[in-house]
Amino acid sequence: MSETPEQYRQRMFGHIDKQDPLKLQAAAPGKLESLLKDVPTSKLVKRPSSGKWSIAEIVAHIADTELVGGFRIRFILGNPGTPIQGFDQDKWVTALHYDKRDVSKSFEQYRALREANLALLNTLTPEQWKQYGLHSERGEETVETIVRMFAGHDINHIQQVEQILAAEEK
Repeated sequence: MSETPEQYRQRMFGHIDKQDPLKLQAAAPGKLESLLKDVPTSKLVKRPSSGKWSIAEIVAHIADTELVGGFRIRFILGNPGTPIQGFDQDKWVTALHYDKRDVSKSFEQYRALREANLALLNTLTPEQWKQYGLHSERGEETVETIVRMFAGHDINHIQQVEQILAAEEK
């Protein structure tokens, strides 16, 4: 049974608890980089089981998600109340050929986009944090909500990478 949009949001929020989402977002690329260091490509591209993403696919996903998040925030800031289109992440894995992407290039895309997004977020006024868009699945989402969700999203996927690597060691 798949989770509802609200269950997903709460699961992402649960990863961050009361921590500062900007600090978590700033730390995430370094954490991911340390996990990927010295891991052979053969392990990065191997799916842990049928229907589960490889580490390389996870990294491509977070890179593309960072692009989407940055676009959504910019769209909201430029046009408060704007519609925000959801996407099917599993369809993107296939349609965007995540299995063929170079992990280091996906990671660098993620790092560069994260730096750009954090630079923008650090300039926002309190009023801008409250501006929102209308997500096609989750309804009203403020910039603040998106930032919190992305911090949780990082933790969620970093934990998946850790689990895959730990299982490989057994």
